Amino acid sequence: MRGARHARWAAGAAAVALVATGCGGGGGSGGSDSGAVLSASWGDPQNPLEPANTNEVQGGKVLDMLFRGLKRYNPETGAAEDMLAEKIDTTDSQNFTITVRDGWTFSNGEKVTAKSFVDAWNYGASLKNNQKNAYFFGYIEGYDKVHPDSGKQTATTLSGLKVTGDRTFTVKLTQKFSTFPDTLGYVAFAPLPQAFFSDHSGWLSKPVGNGPYTIQSYTKGSQMELRTWADYPGDDKADNGGVTLKVYTDNNTAYTDLLAGNLDLVDDVPAAQLKNAKNDLGDRYLNTPAGIIQTLAFPFYDPQWNKADSDKVRKGLSMAINRKQITETIFQKTRTPATDWTSPVLGKDGGFQDGLCGDACDYNPSEAKKLIQEGGGLPGGQVKISYNADTGSHQQWVDAVCNSINNALGNTKACVGNPIGTFADFRNQITERKMSGPFRAGWQMDYPLIQNFLQPLYYTNASSNDGKWSNKQFDQLVNQANSETDTGKAVQTFQKAEEVVRDNMAAIPLWYQNGSAGYSQRLSNVKLNPFSVPVYNEIKVG
Repeated sequence: MRGARHARWAAGAAAVALVATGCGGGGGSGGSDSGAVLSASWGDPQNPLEPANTNEVQGGKVLDMLFRGLKRYNPETGAAEDMLAEKIDTTDSQNFTITVRDGWTFSNGEKVTAKSFVDAWNYGASLKNNQKNAYFFGYIEGYDKVHPDSGKQTATTLSGLKVTGDRTFTVKLTQKFSTFPDTLGYVAFAPLPQAFFSDHSGWLSKPVGNGPYTIQSYTKGSQMELRTWADYPGDDKADNGGVTLKVYTDNNTAYTDLLAGNLDLVDDVPAAQLKNAKNDLGDRYLNTPAGIIQTLAFPFYDPQWNKADSDKVRKGLSMAINRKQITETIFQKTRTPATDWTSPVLGKDGGFQDGLCGDACDYNPSEAKKLIQEGGGLPGGQVKISYNADTGSHQQWVDAVCNSINNALGNTKACVGNPIGTFADFRNQITERKMSGPFRAGWQMDYPLIQNFLQPLYYTNASSNDGKWSNKQFDQLVNQANSETDTGKAVQTFQKAEEVVRDNMAAIPLWYQNGSAGYSQRLSNVKLNPFSVPVYNEIKVG
Protein backbone atom coordinates (compact mmCIF):
# COMPACT_ATOMS: atom_id res chain seq x y z
CA MET A 1 0.00 0.00 0.00
CA ARG A 2 1.35 3.39 -0.87
CA GLY A 3 1.49 6.01 1.83
CA ALA A 4 -0.69 9.06 2.26
CA ARG A 5 0.28 12.69 2.32
CA HIS A 6 -2.27 14.02 4.71
CA ALA A 7 -3.49 17.50 5.18
CA ARG A 8 -2.65 17.15 8.72
CA TRP A 9 0.07 18.74 6.57
CA ALA A 10 -2.31 21.27 5.04
CA ALA A 11 -1.72 24.93 5.65
CA GLY A 12 -4.85 26.31 4.01
CA ALA A 13 -7.98 25.38 2.13
CA ALA A 14 -8.20 25.37 -1.61
CA ALA A 15 -11.36 26.01 -3.58
CA VAL A 16 -14.18 23.65 -2.77
CA ALA A 17 -16.70 22.44 -5.30
CA LEU A 18 -19.55 22.36 -2.81
CA VAL A 19 -22.06 25.05 -3.66
CA ALA A 20 -23.26 27.28 -0.83
CA THR A 21 -26.84 26.21 -0.22
CA GLY A 22 -27.76 28.27 2.78
CA CYS A 23 -26.57 29.92 5.94
CA GLY A 24 -28.42 29.21 9.15
CA GLY A 25 -27.11 29.13 12.72
CA GLY A 26 -25.91 26.39 14.94
CA GLY A 27 -28.81 26.28 17.38
CA GLY A 28 -32.07 24.39 17.27
CA SER A 29 -32.85 20.87 16.22
CA GLY A 30 -33.05 21.53 12.49
CA GLY A 31 -36.30 19.58 12.36
CA SER A 32 -34.71 16.40 13.66
CA ASP A 33 -36.40 14.14 16.18
CA SER A 34 -33.07 13.04 17.61
CA GLY A 35 -32.40 16.02 19.87
CA ALA A 36 -30.68 19.37 19.78
CA VAL A 37 -27.83 20.43 17.49
CA LEU A 38 -24.27 21.04 18.67
CA SER A 39 -21.76 23.47 17.18
CA ALA A 40 -18.11 22.57 16.62
CA SER A 41 -14.98 24.24 15.26
CA TRP A 42 -13.93 23.30 11.75
CA GLY A 43 -12.00 24.37 8.67
CA ASP A 44 -13.14 24.41 5.05
CA PRO A 45 -12.23 21.17 3.24
CA GLN A 46 -9.29 21.33 0.89
CA ASN A 47 -11.03 19.45 -1.92
CA PRO A 48 -14.53 18.48 -3.04
CA LEU A 49 -15.96 15.91 -0.64
CA GLU A 50 -15.33 12.83 -2.75
CA PRO A 51 -14.25 9.87 -0.59
CA ALA A 52 -11.31 8.99 -2.85
CA ASN A 53 -10.21 12.62 -3.12
CA THR A 54 -10.17 13.59 0.56
CA ASN A 55 -6.98 12.96 2.48
CA GLU A 56 -7.13 15.77 5.01
CA VAL A 57 -8.70 16.07 8.42
CA GLN A 58 -11.41 18.67 7.89
CA GLY A 59 -12.99 16.99 4.89
CA GLY A 60 -12.47 13.63 6.57
CA LYS A 61 -14.57 14.68 9.56
CA VAL A 62 -17.54 15.32 7.28
CA LEU A 63 -17.12 12.12 5.26
CA ASP A 64 -16.94 10.10 8.49
CA MET A 65 -20.40 11.43 9.31
CA LEU A 66 -21.80 11.02 5.79
CA PHE A 67 -20.55 7.53 4.97
CA ARG A 68 -20.25 4.02 6.33
CA GLY A 69 -18.05 1.42 4.63
CA LEU A 70 -17.53 -2.32 4.75
CA LYS A 71 -15.63 -1.90 8.01
CA ARG A 72 -15.75 0.71 10.76
CA TYR A 73 -13.01 1.40 13.26
CA ASN A 74 -14.20 1.03 16.83
CA PRO A 75 -14.28 4.57 18.29
CA GLU A 76 -12.61 3.38 21.49
CA THR A 77 -10.23 0.59 20.50
CA GLY A 78 -9.67 1.36 16.81
CA ALA A 79 -10.35 -2.29 15.92
CA ALA A 80 -11.72 -2.87 12.41
CA GLU A 81 -15.26 -4.23 12.80
CA ASP A 82 -17.77 -5.32 10.17
CA MET A 83 -20.19 -2.56 9.18
CA LEU A 84 -21.70 -3.05 5.72
CA ALA A 85 -19.68 -6.24 5.31
CA GLU A 86 -21.77 -9.26 6.14
CA LYS A 87 -18.67 -11.35 5.55
CA ILE A 88 -15.29 -11.21 3.82
CA ASP A 89 -14.00 -14.64 2.81
CA THR A 90 -10.57 -15.70 1.61
CA THR A 91 -8.54 -18.89 1.50
CA ASP A 92 -5.24 -17.41 0.37
CA SER A 93 -5.16 -13.72 1.50
CA GLN A 94 -5.06 -12.69 -2.16
CA ASN A 95 -8.53 -13.48 -3.48
CA PHE A 96 -11.47 -12.18 -1.45
CA THR A 97 -15.23 -12.61 -1.74
CA ILE A 98 -17.18 -9.81 -0.08
CA THR A 99 -20.85 -9.98 0.85
CA VAL A 100 -22.65 -6.69 1.52
CA ARG A 101 -25.28 -6.54 4.24
CA ASP A 102 -28.88 -6.46 3.04
CA GLY A 103 -31.30 -3.64 3.81
CA TRP A 104 -28.87 -0.73 3.61
CA THR A 105 -29.63 2.38 1.56
CA PHE A 106 -28.19 5.79 0.80
CA SER A 107 -30.03 8.77 2.27
CA ASN A 108 -31.72 9.35 -1.12
CA GLY A 109 -33.36 5.91 -0.86
CA GLU A 110 -31.08 4.14 -3.34
CA LYS A 111 -30.07 0.65 -2.30
CA VAL A 112 -26.41 0.01 -1.37
CA THR A 113 -25.21 -2.95 -3.45
CA ALA A 114 -21.98 -4.63 -4.45
CA LYS A 115 -22.00 -2.41 -7.54
CA SER A 116 -22.02 0.68 -5.26
CA PHE A 117 -18.60 -0.37 -3.99
CA VAL A 118 -17.10 -1.62 -7.26
CA ASP A 119 -18.12 1.51 -9.19
CA ALA A 120 -16.71 3.73 -6.42
CA TRP A 121 -13.40 1.89 -6.29
CA ASN A 122 -13.00 1.94 -10.07
CA TYR A 123 -13.68 5.67 -10.08
CA GLY A 124 -11.20 6.26 -7.28
CA ALA A 125 -8.44 4.25 -8.96
CA SER A 126 -8.77 5.77 -12.44
CA LEU A 127 -5.99 8.12 -13.47
CA LYS A 128 -8.37 10.38 -15.40
CA ASN A 129 -10.29 11.20 -12.22
CA ASN A 130 -7.13 12.41 -10.45
CA GLN A 131 -8.20 11.24 -6.99
CA LYS A 132 -5.68 11.85 -4.20
CA ASN A 133 -6.42 8.50 -2.56
CA ALA A 134 -6.03 6.47 -5.75
CA TYR A 135 -3.00 4.62 -4.36
CA PHE A 136 -5.20 2.90 -1.78
CA PHE A 137 -6.39 0.69 -4.64
CA GLY A 138 -2.81 -0.08 -5.68
CA TYR A 139 -2.88 -3.70 -4.49
CA ILE A 140 -5.90 -4.58 -6.63
CA GLU A 141 -5.07 -6.38 -9.87
CA GLY A 142 -5.17 -4.07 -12.87
CA TYR A 143 -4.19 -0.90 -11.03
CA ASP A 144 -1.12 -0.54 -13.25
CA LYS A 145 -3.47 -0.35 -16.26
CA VAL A 146 -5.98 2.15 -14.86
CA HIS A 147 -3.37 4.26 -13.05
CA PRO A 148 0.06 3.77 -14.66
CA ASP A 149 3.08 5.53 -13.21
CA SER A 150 3.70 7.03 -16.64
CA GLY A 151 1.90 7.17 -19.96
CA LYS A 152 -1.81 6.79 -20.65
CA GLN A 153 -4.12 4.42 -18.85
CA THR A 154 -5.06 1.40 -20.93
CA ALA A 155 -8.11 0.27 -18.95
CA THR A 156 -11.04 2.02 -17.28
CA THR A 157 -11.79 -0.58 -14.62
CA LEU A 158 -9.74 -2.73 -12.27
CA SER A 159 -9.50 -6.29 -13.58
CA GLY A 160 -9.34 -7.51 -9.99
CA LEU A 161 -12.87 -6.32 -9.20
CA LYS A 162 -15.91 -8.37 -10.28
CA VAL A 163 -19.58 -7.95 -9.31
CA THR A 164 -20.91 -11.47 -8.84
CA GLY A 165 -24.35 -10.73 -7.40
CA ASP A 166 -26.53 -7.96 -6.05
CA ARG A 167 -24.70 -8.16 -2.73
CA THR A 168 -21.46 -9.93 -3.62
CA PHE A 169 -18.23 -9.00 -5.38
CA THR A 170 -14.74 -10.43 -5.60
CA VAL A 171 -11.37 -8.73 -5.17
CA LYS A 172 -8.12 -10.12 -6.56
CA LEU A 173 -4.89 -8.57 -5.31
CA THR A 174 -1.51 -8.59 -7.01
CA GLN A 175 0.04 -10.23 -3.95
CA LYS A 176 -1.03 -11.68 -0.63
CA PHE A 177 -2.15 -9.06 1.88
CA SER A 178 -3.54 -10.72 4.99
CA THR A 179 -4.75 -7.52 6.65
CA PHE A 180 -6.43 -6.12 3.53
CA PRO A 181 -9.95 -6.47 5.03
CA ASP A 182 -8.93 -4.25 7.94
CA THR A 183 -8.06 -1.40 5.56
CA LEU A 184 -11.62 -1.27 4.24
CA GLY A 185 -12.87 1.08 6.93
CA TYR A 186 -10.88 3.91 5.37
CA VAL A 187 -13.14 6.45 3.65
CA ALA A 188 -11.54 5.94 0.22
CA PHE A 189 -13.31 2.55 0.13
CA ALA A 190 -16.79 4.01 0.80
CA PRO A 191 -19.68 3.12 -1.55
CA LEU A 192 -21.19 5.73 -3.87
CA PRO A 193 -24.75 6.12 -5.21
CA GLN A 194 -25.47 6.24 -8.94
CA ALA A 195 -26.25 9.96 -8.59
CA PHE A 196 -22.51 10.51 -8.05
CA PHE A 197 -21.88 9.30 -11.60
CA SER A 198 -25.04 10.44 -13.41
CA ASP A 199 -25.06 13.98 -11.99
CA HIS A 200 -21.57 14.51 -10.61
CA SER A 201 -21.76 18.29 -10.28
CA GLY A 202 -25.14 18.02 -8.61
CA TRP A 203 -23.82 15.44 -6.16
CA LEU A 204 -20.83 17.62 -5.35
CA SER A 205 -23.15 20.54 -4.57
CA LYS A 206 -24.84 18.41 -1.91
CA PRO A 207 -23.16 15.04 -1.30
CA VAL A 208 -25.36 12.04 -0.58
CA GLY A 209 -24.03 9.22 1.55
CA ASN A 210 -25.18 6.30 3.69
CA GLY A 211 -24.06 7.45 7.15
CA PRO A 212 -25.96 8.80 10.16
CA TYR A 213 -25.90 12.43 8.97
CA THR A 214 -26.89 14.37 5.85
CA ILE A 215 -25.74 17.79 4.68
CA GLN A 216 -28.44 20.42 5.05
CA SER A 217 -26.42 23.43 3.90
CA TYR A 218 -22.90 24.74 3.42
CA THR A 219 -21.58 28.27 3.15
CA LYS A 220 -17.88 28.24 2.33
CA GLY A 221 -15.86 30.21 4.85
CA SER A 222 -18.75 30.21 7.33
CA GLN A 223 -20.29 26.88 8.29
CA MET A 224 -21.73 23.53 7.28
CA GLU A 225 -24.94 22.21 8.76
CA LEU A 226 -25.29 18.46 9.11
CA ARG A 227 -28.52 16.96 10.40
CA THR A 228 -29.43 13.51 11.63
CA TRP A 229 -30.80 11.11 9.00
CA ALA A 230 -33.94 9.77 10.64
CA ASP A 231 -34.03 6.59 8.52
CA TYR A 232 -30.38 5.66 8.97
CA PRO A 233 -30.30 1.83 9.07
CA GLY A 234 -27.14 1.40 11.14
CA ASP A 235 -26.87 0.57 14.84
CA ASP A 236 -24.72 3.66 15.48
CA LYS A 237 -27.48 6.23 15.09
CA ALA A 238 -26.81 9.80 16.16
CA ASP A 239 -27.66 10.74 19.76
CA ASN A 240 -28.16 14.37 18.74
CA GLY A 241 -30.11 16.32 16.14
CA GLY A 242 -27.08 17.28 14.12
CA VAL A 243 -23.79 19.14 14.03
CA THR A 244 -23.12 22.66 12.81
CA LEU A 245 -19.47 22.93 11.81
CA LYS A 246 -18.26 26.52 12.13
CA VAL A 247 -15.23 27.64 10.15
CA TYR A 248 -12.33 29.14 12.11
CA THR A 249 -8.99 30.19 10.68
CA ASP A 250 -7.49 30.59 14.17
CA ASN A 251 -8.05 27.95 16.84
CA ASN A 252 -7.35 30.57 19.51
CA THR A 253 -10.53 32.36 18.41
CA ALA A 254 -12.44 29.09 18.53
CA TYR A 255 -11.20 28.46 22.07
CA THR A 256 -12.27 31.96 23.12
CA ASP A 257 -15.73 31.34 21.65
CA LEU A 258 -15.96 28.08 23.57
CA LEU A 259 -15.25 29.84 26.85
CA ALA A 260 -17.73 32.58 25.96
CA GLY A 261 -20.51 30.09 25.31
CA ASN A 262 -20.65 30.73 21.56
CA LEU A 263 -19.34 27.27 20.59
CA ASP A 264 -19.91 23.79 21.96
CA LEU A 265 -16.83 21.87 20.87
CA VAL A 266 -13.19 22.62 19.98
CA ASP A 267 -11.23 19.55 18.90
CA ASP A 268 -7.83 21.24 18.60
CA VAL A 269 -6.92 23.17 21.73
CA PRO A 270 -4.23 25.72 20.73
CA ALA A 271 -0.75 25.21 22.14
CA ALA A 272 -0.87 28.60 23.83
CA GLN A 273 -3.93 27.50 25.84
CA LEU A 274 -2.83 24.02 26.85
CA LYS A 275 -1.50 25.26 30.20
CA ASN A 276 -4.91 26.85 30.93
CA ALA A 277 -7.30 24.28 29.50
CA LYS A 278 -7.61 22.09 32.59
CA ASN A 279 -8.37 25.09 34.83
CA ASP A 280 -10.71 26.62 32.25
CA LEU A 281 -12.69 23.48 31.49
CA GLY A 282 -12.08 20.92 34.24
CA ASP A 283 -13.43 17.51 33.19
CA ARG A 284 -14.58 19.04 29.90
CA TYR A 285 -10.97 19.08 28.68
CA LEU A 286 -9.88 15.91 26.85
CA ASN A 287 -6.29 14.82 26.36
CA THR A 288 -6.28 11.33 24.89
CA PRO A 289 -3.78 9.20 22.90
CA ALA A 290 -4.11 9.23 19.12
CA GLY A 291 -2.57 7.31 16.25
CA ILE A 292 -0.11 10.08 15.42
CA ILE A 293 3.68 10.11 15.60
CA GLN A 294 6.04 13.03 14.95
CA THR A 295 9.54 12.37 13.59
CA LEU A 296 12.58 13.99 12.07
CA ALA A 297 13.14 12.69 8.56
CA PHE A 298 16.43 12.79 6.63
CA PRO A 299 17.32 13.36 2.96
CA PHE A 300 18.97 10.05 2.12
CA TYR A 301 19.36 11.27 -1.47
CA ASP A 302 22.05 13.58 -0.06
CA PRO A 303 25.31 11.56 0.11
CA GLN A 304 26.24 13.26 3.39
CA TRP A 305 23.32 11.52 5.11
CA ASN A 306 23.75 8.19 3.35
CA LYS A 307 27.42 7.42 3.82
CA ALA A 308 29.03 4.77 6.02
CA ASP A 309 28.51 5.43 9.74
CA SER A 310 25.97 8.22 9.13
CA ASP A 311 23.55 6.12 11.17
CA LYS A 312 25.76 6.93 14.17
CA VAL A 313 25.24 10.65 13.55
CA ARG A 314 21.46 10.15 13.41
CA LYS A 315 21.50 8.07 16.58
CA GLY A 316 23.66 10.67 18.27
CA LEU A 317 21.23 13.42 17.35
CA SER A 318 18.38 11.30 18.72
CA MET A 319 20.20 10.89 22.05
CA ALA A 320 20.80 14.65 22.19
CA ILE A 321 17.06 15.40 22.26
CA ASN A 322 15.46 15.69 25.70
CA ARG A 323 12.00 14.46 24.73
CA LYS A 324 10.63 14.40 28.27
CA GLN A 325 11.48 18.04 28.91
CA ILE A 326 10.10 19.23 25.56
CA THR A 327 6.82 17.34 25.81
CA GLU A 328 6.25 18.61 29.34
CA THR A 329 7.21 22.26 28.85
CA ILE A 330 6.25 23.00 25.25
CA PHE A 331 3.31 20.64 24.85
CA GLN A 332 2.06 20.44 28.45
CA LYS A 333 2.04 16.62 28.34
CA THR A 334 -0.19 16.46 25.24
CA ARG A 335 2.70 14.60 23.63
CA THR A 336 4.40 11.46 24.92
CA PRO A 337 8.09 10.71 24.20
CA ALA A 338 8.28 8.13 21.43
CA THR A 339 9.99 4.81 22.04
CA ASP A 340 9.19 3.19 18.68
CA TRP A 341 8.05 4.19 15.18
CA THR A 342 4.33 3.35 15.45
CA SER A 343 1.80 4.39 18.08
CA PRO A 344 0.61 3.08 21.46
CA VAL A 345 -2.97 3.02 20.15
CA LEU A 346 -2.07 -0.15 18.24
CA GLY A 347 -1.48 -2.01 21.49
CA LYS A 348 0.90 -4.93 21.87
CA ASP A 349 -1.26 -7.27 19.79
CA GLY A 350 -1.32 -4.71 17.00
CA GLY A 351 2.46 -4.34 16.88
CA PHE A 352 3.33 -1.47 19.23
CA GLN A 353 6.71 -2.18 20.84
CA ASP A 354 7.22 0.08 23.83
CA GLY A 355 10.94 0.65 24.29
CA LEU A 356 11.99 -0.69 20.88
CA CYS A 357 14.14 2.38 20.27
CA GLY A 358 16.14 1.54 23.40
CA ASP A 359 18.82 3.92 24.62
CA ALA A 360 18.89 5.63 21.23
CA CYS A 361 15.78 7.53 22.35
CA ASP A 362 17.11 8.28 25.84
CA TYR A 363 18.63 11.67 26.54
CA ASN A 364 22.35 11.05 26.95
CA PRO A 365 24.54 14.08 26.08
CA SER A 366 27.92 12.38 26.49
CA GLU A 367 27.01 9.36 24.38
CA ALA A 368 25.36 11.62 21.80
CA LYS A 369 28.54 13.62 21.36
CA LYS A 370 30.64 10.45 21.13
CA LEU A 371 28.45 8.83 18.46
CA ILE A 372 28.36 11.95 16.31
CA GLN A 373 32.16 12.17 16.43
CA GLU A 374 32.48 8.47 15.54
CA GLY A 375 30.12 9.03 12.60
CA GLY A 376 32.34 11.74 11.17
CA GLY A 377 30.65 14.75 12.73
CA LEU A 378 27.67 16.79 11.62
CA PRO A 379 27.47 17.12 7.81
CA GLY A 380 28.73 20.60 7.00
CA GLY A 381 29.38 21.17 10.69
CA GLN A 382 25.79 22.15 11.44
CA VAL A 383 22.30 20.67 11.44
CA LYS A 384 19.45 22.76 10.05
CA ILE A 385 15.98 21.45 10.89
CA SER A 386 13.48 22.56 8.24
CA TYR A 387 9.84 23.26 9.00
CA ASN A 388 6.98 25.33 7.61
CA ALA A 389 6.50 28.54 9.54
CA ASP A 390 2.90 29.32 8.67
CA THR A 391 0.97 26.82 10.78
CA GLY A 392 1.22 25.02 14.09
CA SER A 393 3.71 25.63 16.89
CA HIS A 394 6.64 24.26 14.94
CA GLN A 395 9.10 27.03 15.73
CA GLN A 396 8.67 26.45 19.47
CA TRP A 397 9.50 22.78 19.41
CA VAL A 398 12.18 23.00 16.70
CA ASP A 399 13.95 25.69 18.73
CA ALA A 400 13.64 23.50 21.82
CA VAL A 401 15.07 20.48 19.96
CA CYS A 402 17.99 22.57 18.68
CA ASN A 403 18.66 23.99 22.15
CA SER A 404 18.75 20.46 23.51
CA ILE A 405 21.18 19.33 20.78
CA ASN A 406 23.37 22.40 21.27
CA ASN A 407 23.53 21.88 25.01
CA ALA A 408 24.38 18.20 24.59
CA LEU A 409 27.16 18.92 22.11
CA GLY A 410 28.45 22.02 23.88
CA ASN A 411 28.12 24.05 20.71
CA THR A 412 25.57 26.86 20.42
CA LYS A 413 25.67 26.69 16.62
CA ALA A 414 25.45 22.91 16.16
CA CYS A 415 21.72 23.07 15.39
CA VAL A 416 19.46 25.82 14.08
CA GLY A 417 15.89 25.94 12.84
CA ASN A 418 15.31 26.52 9.14
CA PRO A 419 11.85 28.08 8.74
CA ILE A 420 10.27 27.83 5.28
CA GLY A 421 7.56 30.43 4.74
CA THR A 422 4.55 28.37 3.72
CA PHE A 423 3.42 24.80 3.88
CA ALA A 424 3.24 24.69 0.09
CA ASP A 425 6.86 25.83 -0.27
CA PHE A 426 7.93 23.37 2.41
CA ARG A 427 6.24 20.44 0.70
CA ASN A 428 7.52 21.49 -2.72
CA GLN A 429 11.10 21.51 -1.48
CA ILE A 430 10.59 18.06 0.01
CA THR A 431 9.06 16.53 -3.11
CA GLU A 432 11.71 18.18 -5.28
CA ARG A 433 14.41 16.63 -3.06
CA LYS A 434 15.89 19.94 -2.01
CA MET A 435 16.28 19.15 1.68
CA SER A 436 19.91 19.25 2.87
CA GLY A 437 19.26 18.24 6.46
CA PRO A 438 16.57 16.84 8.77
CA PHE A 439 13.02 18.09 8.35
CA ARG A 440 9.85 17.81 10.39
CA ALA A 441 7.65 14.88 9.51
CA GLY A 442 4.69 13.13 11.00
CA TRP A 443 2.09 10.49 10.35
CA GLN A 444 -1.53 10.12 11.33
CA MET A 445 -2.72 6.61 10.67
CA ASP A 446 -5.19 5.89 7.89
CA TYR A 447 -6.18 2.68 9.65
CA PRO A 448 -4.92 1.08 12.87
CA LEU A 449 -2.39 -1.38 11.45
CA ILE A 450 1.37 -1.54 12.01
CA GLN A 451 1.70 -1.86 8.23
CA ASN A 452 0.33 1.68 7.83
CA PHE A 453 3.06 3.13 10.05
CA LEU A 454 5.89 1.38 8.23
CA GLN A 455 5.34 0.57 4.57
CA PRO A 456 4.09 3.99 3.35
CA LEU A 457 7.00 5.77 5.03
CA TYR A 458 10.02 3.48 4.67
CA TYR A 459 9.44 1.05 1.79
CA THR A 460 11.61 1.80 -1.24
CA ASN A 461 9.94 4.46 -3.40
CA ALA A 462 6.72 4.45 -1.37
CA SER A 463 4.82 7.65 -2.08
CA SER A 464 5.28 9.05 1.44
CA ASN A 465 8.91 7.98 1.76
CA ASP A 466 9.98 11.61 1.49
CA GLY A 467 13.57 11.00 2.55
CA LYS A 468 13.98 8.21 -0.05
CA TRP A 469 15.42 5.77 2.46
CA SER A 470 15.88 2.32 0.95
CA ASN A 471 16.79 -0.98 2.56
CA LYS A 472 16.43 -4.38 0.89
CA GLN A 473 16.06 -6.25 4.17
CA PHE A 474 13.23 -3.96 5.25
CA ASP A 475 11.46 -4.35 1.89
CA GLN A 476 11.77 -8.13 2.01
CA LEU A 477 10.32 -8.30 5.51
CA VAL A 478 7.39 -6.08 4.53
CA ASN A 479 6.67 -8.29 1.52
CA GLN A 480 6.85 -11.35 3.76
CA ALA A 481 4.56 -9.77 6.35
CA ASN A 482 1.96 -8.90 3.72
CA SER A 483 2.00 -12.47 2.44
CA GLU A 484 1.40 -14.05 5.85
CA THR A 485 -2.05 -15.62 6.09
CA ASP A 486 -1.99 -15.43 9.87
CA THR A 487 -2.46 -11.91 11.22
CA GLY A 488 -0.37 -12.60 14.31
CA LYS A 489 2.56 -13.78 12.21
CA ALA A 490 2.15 -10.78 9.92
CA VAL A 491 2.40 -8.42 12.89
CA GLN A 492 5.51 -10.21 14.17
CA THR A 493 7.17 -9.91 10.77
CA PHE A 494 6.32 -6.22 10.55
CA GLN A 495 7.94 -5.84 13.96
CA LYS A 496 11.12 -7.37 12.56
CA ALA A 497 10.95 -4.85 9.73
CA GLU A 498 10.63 -2.07 12.30
CA GLU A 499 13.82 -3.31 13.95
CA VAL A 500 15.61 -2.61 10.66
CA VAL A 501 14.26 0.95 10.78
CA ARG A 502 15.61 1.19 14.32
CA ASP A 503 19.03 -0.26 13.54
CA ASN A 504 19.49 2.26 10.73
CA MET A 505 17.71 5.16 12.46
CA ALA A 506 15.79 5.74 9.22
CA ALA A 507 14.00 8.58 11.03
CA ILE A 508 14.25 9.96 14.56
CA PRO A 509 11.04 9.29 16.52
CA LEU A 510 10.17 12.32 18.63
CA TRP A 511 6.78 11.91 20.32
CA TYR A 512 3.33 10.45 20.05
CA GLN A 513 0.68 13.12 19.69
CA ASN A 514 -2.45 13.16 21.80
CA GLY A 515 -5.80 14.45 20.69
CA SER A 516 -7.01 17.46 22.67
CA ALA A 517 -10.51 18.89 22.89
CA GLY A 518 -12.71 21.05 25.05
CA TYR A 519 -16.49 21.23 25.17
CA SER A 520 -19.33 23.23 26.67
CA GLN A 521 -21.61 22.37 29.57
CA ARG A 522 -24.39 21.63 27.06
CA LEU A 523 -22.62 18.47 25.93
CA SER A 524 -22.04 15.06 27.44
CA ASN A 525 -20.53 11.75 26.31
CA VAL A 526 -17.83 13.55 24.33
CA LYS A 527 -14.77 11.57 23.32
CA LEU A 528 -12.10 11.44 20.65
CA ASN A 529 -11.51 8.31 18.60
CA PRO A 530 -7.99 6.89 18.04
CA PHE A 531 -7.67 9.19 15.01
CA SER A 532 -8.18 12.22 17.34
CA VAL A 533 -11.56 13.02 15.74
CA PRO A 534 -14.68 13.59 17.87
CA VAL A 535 -17.18 10.73 17.86
CA TYR A 536 -19.95 13.09 16.80
CA ASN A 537 -22.78 10.57 16.64
CA GLU A 538 -22.38 9.67 20.33
CA ILE A 539 -22.42 13.24 21.65
CA LYS A 540 -25.52 14.21 23.62
CA VAL A 541 -26.80 17.77 23.86
CA GLY A 542 -28.70 19.34 26.74
